[in-house]
Amino acid sequence: MISPMQDLMSSYQHAWPEFILAGFALVAVVIGAYSNEKIFGWLSALAIAALIAAGGVALANSPVAPVELFQGSMVVDGVAVIAKVLIALSAAATLALGADHFIQTRERRFEFPALVVLAVLGAFVMVSARDLISLYVGVELQSLSAYVLAAWRRDDARSSEAGLKYFVLSAISSGLLLFGSSFVYGFTGSIRFDAIAAAIGEGAGGIGLVFGLVLMLCAIGFKMSAAPFHMWTPDVYEGAPTPITAFFAAAPKVAAIALMARVLYEPFAGLEEQWRQVVAALAAISMVWGSVAALMQTNLKRLMAYSSIGNMGFALMGLASGVEQGPSSALIYMALYLPANVGIFALILAMRRNGQPAETVADLAGMAQRRPWMATLFTMLLFSIAGIPPFAGFIGKLLVFTAAVNADLVWLAVLGAVAAVVAAAYYLRLLASIWFSAPAEQLQPATGTIMLTATAAAALSFPVLVLALGALEQWTEAAVRMWF
Repeated sequence: MISPMQDLMSSYQHAWPEFILAGFALVAVVIGAYSNEKIFGWLSALAIAALIAAGGVALANSPVAPVELFQGSMVVDGVAVIAKVLIALSAAATLALGADHFIQTRERRFEFPALVVLAVLGAFVMVSARDLISLYVGVELQSLSAYVLAAWRRDDARSSEAGLKYFVLSAISSGLLLFGSSFVYGFTGSIRFDAIAAAIGEGAGGIGLVFGLVLMLCAIGFKMSAAPFHMWTPDVYEGAPTPITAFFAAAPKVAAIALMARVLYEPFAGLEEQWRQVVAALAAISMVWGSVAALMQTNLKRLMAYSSIGNMGFALMGLASGVEQGPSSALIYMALYLPANVGIFALILAMRRNGQPAETVADLAGMAQRRPWMATLFTMLLFSIAGIPPFAGFIGKLLVFTAAVNADLVWLAVLGAVAAVVAAAYYLRLLASIWFSAPAEQLQPATGTIMLTATAAAALSFPVLVLALGALEQWTEAAVRMWF
């Protein structure tokens, strides 16, 4: 039997990614309180280094078998490592975009890098949660930081509205999460995932336990902006500054997908027939609504909000498969989806005219004639996120479709294929405006950081991740096998 001291020492050894992030946040708050905006650039660079270091340490300490931390309240396993690496890298990219943007617009406040790192710390706790308490703490730490980020521009009505709407609706989802967790605890007698799984295996729960699980899934669905819990997404995406919108569209999505996968496949694996129906319904509604509603959007950030809703539906299709291929296909989908998503937001950030953001579809008109390289990057990234071969996004959709068909969810795969075709229509509308419309007024030159980020994202979408697909599949499949 492991003594408390041995457990503590093992926890310290494997919790270094969280310690790095927490340490930076504490230091940043203290330094920032004395220096304010003077050290914004240095703090942002240090935050990027801390995020990359946290992801690197998580990867370097990847265990061959699950390692429990802090007396079983958290766990380090393959899925947690993959999720942490994706979260850290996407957050570092969006933080670099944000630092560059806020320096240009003279909105340098030390709270930005600190809040992003705290949100990532909450996401790290989410993906490593092994009981209901750590799950809730991780979700709330990530959400509390996001509230402030959404309302970053306090003097801007849209930003204030975005923060308030996100706060109010997220508070409701937190209540659902707590309410559902109380049902689970009441019917199983434990908050630990392994004990919950054992109780379900012995026949505990019944309809009350299923009700608690459904409430928890609804709350997690809100965090990933899955329909019909997406109502906050378009307004928050439009109202928040573009770098913060890019962050919302990346790191928290990965954390929510990984958390839902852990909840479904660890404590509630014995209720697979019940939760598959709920997750499949969330996937179907998200894919359809995300595709149809985006057709009516003229603002690029709102359009990308509905695009993210639809893409979460495709990831949920993988989770709904209920087989070993399901969670691995969802993780691969997120890994292939992230670069294109971050890259598109980088290009939207680059669209400025006379010092003001140019964020409408009309502002794309004739970009190929005035900014051919930016138009090429837009084309590659939109092709990837639309799932057009041979780009990475096509492979991601193919994997989740295959998982659904193998799990006898043919109707969901067919619906997803139809939704993907509908979604391609609005992506192609953007490309038609870029390449064939009369040029709009000239955009001001983009900074090197923005263009470097967009170029790297396009290279990852094709050919880097396509060529590395075999290694990525092996990595995710080995990670998911730790659960079975």
